[in-house]
Amino acid sequence: MADHIELGKAGEEKACDFLVSKGFRIIARNWRFRQKEVDVIAYDGDVLVVVEVRTRTSTKWEHPRESITPAKIRFLVLATDAFVQQNRIDNRIRFDVVTCMPINETEWDIDHIQHAFTAQAE
Repeated sequence: MADHIELGKAGEEKACDFLVSKGFRIIARNWRFRQKEVDVIAYDGDVLVVVEVRTRTSTKWEHPRESITPAKIRFLVLATDAFVQQNRIDNRIRFDVVTCMPINETEWDIDHIQHAFTAQAE
């Protein structure tokens, strides 16, 4: 498997571990919608949280959170709507971003950005 895919999987694992340590309850990982996927769907109390995980080895070019495009946000909103309808969920929804960067073999820099963006009607 390509190195960047392995790095992404490791970052998602670290992000989930981090969220669980903060009391989140993970209900879906890598949920597929239209040939793409939503990284993590979880509950923070009674709030449904859709989490985009971004993993990078450095911030040389940009911070990982800056790589989330308007197209990605539109996809996440659309996918979340499908997930909510499919699962008949009637909770508040929040969109978070978790960025992960390895520091060394065992340590990671993890940043959790709550309310990273909102679902805006266009």
